[in-house]
Amino acid sequence: MDLDTVRTFVAAAEAGQFQEAAAELAITQQAVSKRIATLERNLGVRLFVRTARGAELTIDGQAFLSHARELLRVAERAVASVHTGRRPLRVDVIASRVAASGLMRGFHRAHPDVELDVLMLFDIEAAVTAIRSGAIDASFRAVSVPGHPLPEDIESVRVLDEPLELLTGPAHALAGARSVTLAQLAGHRIWMPGLVPGTEWTAYYDDLGAAFGLTIEATGPNFGSDALLDTIADTPALATFMGEQTRLVWPAGHGLRRIPVIDPTPVYPHSLIWRRDSPHPALATLRDHLGSAQPGRPDSETWKPAWARR
Repeated sequence: MDLDTVRTFVAAAEAGQFQEAAAELAITQQAVSKRIATLERNLGVRLFVRTARGAELTIDGQAFLSHARELLRVAERAVASVHTGRRPLRVDVIASRVAASGLMRGFHRAHPDVELDVLMLFDIEAAVTAIRSGAIDASFRAVSVPGHPLPEDIESVRVLDEPLELLTGPAHALAGARSVTLAQLAGHRIWMPGLVPGTEWTAYYDDLGAAFGLTIEATGPNFGSDALLDTIADTPALATFMGEQTRLVWPAGHGLRRIPVIDPTPVYPHSLIWRRDSPHPALATLRDHLGSAQPGRPDSETWKPAWARR
């Protein structure tokens, strides 16, 4: 059903005259008559009768009027749902327990007036596709991974260099250390079953292992963080890396240790990416918040891959 025709019917019904409806809609009286005739033909009923005073609704016209008004209200709500600044800011944080999720929680506390939709997309290609199509407004990613440059219409800014920590069980050889150096980790087995070939975090850990001679294993299925914590707690030979801001909870009996890594501290580079011509006004607010909220560490004390040093 053509909404312009419905809008014309409502205007004529409220004005009681086709001439006044035409003036309100900035069209000719002839156009009003043609639209009403088309609507009557499509519905198979008479909506108006002409009188000396103008146009009066028939019984069918009176019955249709409330529904016509509701059609127009629904159309207005549909437009408002995607209107710039009225719909929620849609941001991908990859997973609920990682640093990006914490950054968005901090943004929400600082700007509770900005309505948010938080999504979790695993693959960077899916995230970039969603940004370019307008399905989401932004995503947190590590860029630029070798062989996977961002498209020219995608902008990025690094918002957080997150230090890595070593996670061990109570019987691990390094469990009592207050900190460990990357050199000390050579020869120890670092188990990270969540690494998937082709992902940005796999590229990061491949470079970290190559730079410092580390044994980083991704063997076995990934049963999730709870299974990983159980295995680390029970297996003295294995340890894993975890972001400093990753939020995990484990049973007290596990006795797990989070140990800072130093000399240098490996940091994982989190960037915000978005479409260069994105119109959502809250996106600038998010970028400003992220730019002012995270103090950095001197580059001389940290390590990151060469592709992430820009």
